[in-house]
Amino acid sequence: MYRSNVPRNAAQRTPRRVSRSAGHKRPGRKPLSWKQRLAIAAVTAVLFLPIWAVMARSLAPTSNTSLTRFDTIVVLGTPADSDGNPTPEQLARAHRGGSRVQERSSLAPDSHRGRDPLRLCRARVMAHAAEAQGIPESAILVEPNARDTIQNACYSARIMKAHGWRSAEIVATAPQLPRAGLIFNALPLEWTAHTAPRLSPVSPAYEGALTAVEVLKTARYLIWARWADHCEP
Repeated sequence: MYRSNVPRNAAQRTPRRVSRSAGHKRPGRKPLSWKQRLAIAAVTAVLFLPIWAVMARSLAPTSNTSLTRFDTIVVLGTPADSDGNPTPEQLARAHRGGSRVQERSSLAPDSHRGRDPLRLCRARVMAHAAEAQGIPESAILVEPNARDTIQNACYSARIMKAHGWRSAEIVATAPQLPRAGLIFNALPLEWTAHTAPRLSPVSPAYEGALTAVEVLKTARYLIWARWADHCEP
């Protein structure tokens, strides 16, 4: 018999396989730099904010009351053209506001006629348009200082408070109303909204552009303006 030099458990050992890349570690993924993270966050915000704004607009209130008679009518302002003449949008708003005054005056008791004023903000030319429609000057209050919808709402609420008025009908064109609903819903008022229909047809592209602008304004309101531009009525 010959004594083997092979260890007894050699047959039980599993040969160890050595990878060709042994000793060479796979390089790990480098962490993102702050610039890359900032870029990703910016892209995410650009994609998310319009979606958030569209959802908020679709859920925006159009009224917070069941009232059928209101103390006043607030016609939200919009700029005149470069020559100071009323734009079609201004005329549409003034026409709708004037129509609401006339409708209510014809239904109201004699003792209440003339007590429901037409509020026209930001453009005196809108007041002239309302007067041309037959609305008496005594029924029109012009607030010329507001420069955006938040100020329209806040300054109107201040005037209403000074006169003891607590309820209002809000008039604006369709693209603006959802944002206006979000803004007025934060005020201590009872209100309902009315759309000012176009007095003449507009192209779908033009209407779409106005809606796109309002979506961006709604996004700005949600993330910034409702705190930064907050106004106490």
